[in-house]
Parts: sequence; structure tokens; C-alpha cells
Amino acid sequence: MAKTGNFETKLTSAKKILEALMKPEITLQNSVKEYEKGIKELNDAQKILEDAVIKINEIKSN
Repeated sequence: MAKTGNFETKLTSAKKILEALMKPEITLQNSVKEYEKGIKELNDAQKILEDAVIKINEIKSN
């Protein structure tokens, strides 16, 4: 599972990052930093989701 946080927390964080990226006053440098953080949050959320699917499939097969 991902290091910290849960699925909902990761999605909320990614949403906040997206909102920050949409602000016209954000600099290019900050945009890149925020984008990297957003991608990490989404990747972590994807991993949590994949782990849940694996667990559900294991339960179903028993």
C-alpha cells in the first residue's frame, strides 16, 4: 500500500493541486513542482486502488 494517507486523501490533495495549477498567477517553476506533486498523489491513489482490487479478488476466490 502507499506510504501515507488513504485513497480519498490522495484524491483531495490532487484536486487542491489542480486548483493551484489553474491560478493564473502561478509561476512556471511552481507549476512544475505542483504538477510533480499531483502526479505522485494520483500514482499513490492508483496503487491504493490496485491493492484494494487485489484484496477483493483474493477474498472472492476463497
